Amino acid sequence: MRVLIATDAWRPQINGVVRSLERMVEAAPEFGVTPHMLTPEGFWQVGLPSYPDIRIALATRRHIAKRIAEFGPDHIHIATEGPIGWLTRAVCLAQKRTFTTSYHTRFPQYVAARWPIPESWSYRFLRRFHGPAAGVMVSTATVEAELRAHGFEHILRWGRGVDLSLFHPRPESVLDLPRPIFLSVGRVAVEKNLEAFLSLRLPGSKVVVGDGPARADLMRAFPEAHFLGAREGEDLAAIYASSDVFVFPSLTDTFGIVLLEAAASGLPVAAFPVQGPSDVFAGSEAAVLHEDLRQAALSALRLPREAGLELAQRHSWHSSAEQFYGHMRRAMQAAAAGKAMRADLAPASTTALSVRLEPAERKEFA
Repeated sequence: MRVLIATDAWRPQINGVVRSLERMVEAAPEFGVTPHMLTPEGFWQVGLPSYPDIRIALATRRHIAKRIAEFGPDHIHIATEGPIGWLTRAVCLAQKRTFTTSYHTRFPQYVAARWPIPESWSYRFLRRFHGPAAGVMVSTATVEAELRAHGFEHILRWGRGVDLSLFHPRPESVLDLPRPIFLSVGRVAVEKNLEAFLSLRLPGSKVVVGDGPARADLMRAFPEAHFLGAREGEDLAAIYASSDVFVFPSLTDTFGIVLLEAAASGLPVAAFPVQGPSDVFAGSEAAVLHEDLRQAALSALRLPREAGLELAQRHSWHSSAEQFYGHMRRAMQAAAAGKAMRADLAPASTTALSVRLEPAERKEFA
């Protein structure tokens, strides 16, 4: 099966969407899939207003159609609702191709955090985008319920995973800071609500890993915090394992892969009781979820690190990829069955019509 994945989010961006898609590409051969990424690479790009680090492709429908034709996919998956996503959607509709989509980001809430645009407008925009898809993949039951409440249909569950060979407890610390160390990892942007973490009265040290448009302002506002910039791989994994509590102040994430990375590193988590953390840590003792984030952070210091390790063991990228590609195969099979049914019905209906109509009438009807 040849699968083309269209996404506006790709390297050099570092975020959950990119990580998830990279893992799906890595796992593809296990499921008999040949993947191809259709990304902003190779197109002229401009920085997203208010977030210049995110580059937007200046593509055209003709160029997108050419890229698709060159690869010749059996199935197309559209991961994001940006220019690449909209243009790929347009080509699929024009060519009557079956496609799936995924919903990674609480777009209405993110937009509302930056501009005075009602969430209802954003949901209308998103319903139009995802409506023609054979299936809309979401990460949790909470996201599914939220979208259904806003009129979305054909929703499919696609969970996330964590690389246990990379994220795990380590005997030595790479952070020489006063303890306890409270860590946050992710985009440094307004929608991540980092100010709620940085303004807490906590003992020890606060560490932020990540980059984004809000970093300079937050560094000026909270000079006592340690901003380490974007980190990846072994460097990032070592920082997780060297900390004492992972603080996740976001109110808008649909999942939060960083939550699983922290848990796999044996790091207790403190977060608000909102979707994302509530879904990931349901029934687990690996996190403290509380409306008072300071209380959650201090209480998390007493949690057993083994609880996070047990939770992480239940989330693998293999099972995530099995769901991802399984949904695509079923969408292809359903589309093929629908075409076969139409082919079976077409001759019978044409014959019946020709019997009922006189020659002159057939000519006029045509």
